[in-house]
Order: sequence, then C-alpha cells, then structure tokens
Amino acid sequence: MSEEDLERYEATIELALVQEYRAVLGMFAYVVETERRFYLANEVNVSVRTDTTPACVELHLTDAWVWDMYRPARFVPKVDVITFKDVNVERLPEIDL
Repeated sequence: MSEEDLERYEATIELALVQEYRAVLGMFAYVVETERRFYLANEVNVSVRTDTTPACVELHLTDAWVWDMYRPARFVPKVDVITFKDVNVERLPEIDL
C-alpha cells in the first residue's frame, strides 16, 4: 500500500466518522473534549483530585460515543477518563423533535 493509498483510506474513514457524528449528535446531551479524545455522552460526572501532584481530573461518562476512526464500536455504555490536562465539557442545546 502506497502512502497515497493510505492517505486516501484515512480520508474515507474520517469522512464516514464525520457523517456518523452528525447522525448521532442529537442523541446526546454533552460534548466532552480531552487532549486525546472527543466524546458525546448523556451523563457526565467530573471530579478533580487534588491529592495528586499535579491535580488530575476524573471523568465518568455514561451512554457515550467515542470519536476514534480506528475503533470498531464507538457506542459504549461507560467511559472512565483520568487526565492531567485540560478538559472541556459542554451541554448541548435540547432539540425539539
């Protein structure tokens, strides 16, 4: 497989991921962004642990979707994340169906 073939393959996968994201966005209440991943979730619990140096952030996500183009199953019932970096949690606007 050439480098051009690999780039084309990754572009195709990423386009499919963007389309899936748009299709499932309305099913979730929160967007969560960490330094390594991007998540959609319906429940987010955040706690900051100051007993470590530096302090760390623990995230517990329920009913989640993970942005990862190489993951075969992106829908997961529970995700636990521990990070020492920035975390962004946003509540999505409710959509009337």
